Amino acid sequence: MDENIAEAIEAAPAAATSDAVVAETFRVKMTTRNVNVHYAEKHALRDVTLDIGEREVTALIGPSGCGKSTYLRCLNRMNDTIDICRVTGRLELDGQDIYDDSVDVVQLRASIGMVFQKPNPFPKSIFDNVAYGPRVHGLVSDRADLDRLVEQSLRKAGLFDEVKDRLGDPGTSLSGGQQQRLCIARAIAVGPEVILMDEPCSSLDPIATARIEELIDELRQNYTIVIVTHSMQQAARVSQKTAFFHLGDLIEQGETPRIFTNPRDEKTQGYITGRFG
Repeated sequence: MDENIAEAIEAAPAAATSDAVVAETFRVKMTTRNVNVHYAEKHALRDVTLDIGEREVTALIGPSGCGKSTYLRCLNRMNDTIDICRVTGRLELDGQDIYDDSVDVVQLRASIGMVFQKPNPFPKSIFDNVAYGPRVHGLVSDRADLDRLVEQSLRKAGLFDEVKDRLGDPGTSLSGGQQQRLCIARAIAVGPEVILMDEPCSSLDPIATARIEELIDELRQNYTIVIVTHSMQQAARVSQKTAFFHLGDLIEQGETPRIFTNPRDEKTQGYITGRFG
């Protein structure tokens, strides 16, 4: 095992939790059973069954093109926007089938927010980036409520103290790491239960990456988080559960320390030790 991964596991606060304690406290937030995804004739994801724990960070790892981002987008129906994409299987949030015809997709995406690989602030002020969702969803009754919600969201994203004197400035004027935290604040503002993160640190420098990782650990106290990452060290640092994907298959899943120290499948072992990927 990579020495840096070992150090990350040792340093991670959640890594010391015993299997017995984890099993006792584990609560399922999202359930996915036999999920298949086709892009036209291409079978991109095959029979994936995975439980997402409440108020935990689940890391999805694997080589490029293995299906982890495709799976992530299934969790809030982002694949609906791709005409040639077909999703089958059962995906539930708190026991409700999120692909049921009665589900309001706009509301679903408020409940299951998403932070993308590249920061994508709206071409609006810092304040209006965060205020946009609450306004659209009618979550505030007056300006005072909106001001409080914007401040609260920026604080949860660890950004308020850095921008409190320039809330009227464009969101695009912030640094890359600040823009990503602004996007996290924007997701938080509509009161999600789950936050999906698709390689949120891949375009950031090491200092900004460390700040986002600290933020993820803080956010998991109140939110369920699923993160796609190419960095096994990052997965070891921030997650409690890890799922390894390869060529459209879910190969292995389990407690993060076990996956990295005692993988049960030779493909997982090969990826972790750098033999492929």
